[in-house]
Amino acid sequence: MFYDMEELYHPGNSARIKSVPRFAWILILIADAGFIAWGAMAALATDHLAGPGSTPILVAEYENFTGLSWIELKTASPKIAGFITILFRMYGTFNVVFGLLTVAITVNAFRRGERWAWWTLLVSNTIAFGSAITFDRVVNAIGIFEMSEYLGIVMIYVALFITAPFRAVPRSF
Repeated sequence: MFYDMEELYHPGNSARIKSVPRFAWILILIADAGFIAWGAMAALATDHLAGPGSTPILVAEYENFTGLSWIELKTASPKIAGFITILFRMYGTFNVVFGLLTVAITVNAFRRGERWAWWTLLVSNTIAFGSAITFDRVVNAIGIFEMSEYLGIVMIYVALFITAPFRAVPRSF
């Protein structure tokens, strides 16, 4: 059964129907909070963020993509290794900012059933999670944290499917 956002948030509806959007916004909140957590670890603890086989993710990404050693890069070109590290930290910062914005939209406008929030969460999470998943696949560095991106986007799509604003509740007259 599909629910119209306005029907879901109408005060006269049963508790069972009201629990659907609560479940939905909590799923999105969890997924985007995970994006914040990963971003914070990437920005603040780059060397300790585990990738495949417990190798630090930045090292795994570089080595899997280039076929070269991270240690050798740091020895031969410390400024290039430093630049790559700063770029990675900025990517982590982007994830934190993105996550904070989507959490704010989720707990405010989406919870109230505002249609623009539904569309914003669909487009922004598709781009953010999609680009992260694509990057991980391109550099061939998929560990446990990267697998959580797949779970996160599935959770978001389930929540958005349940609350799709273009679906209508059958009305009884």
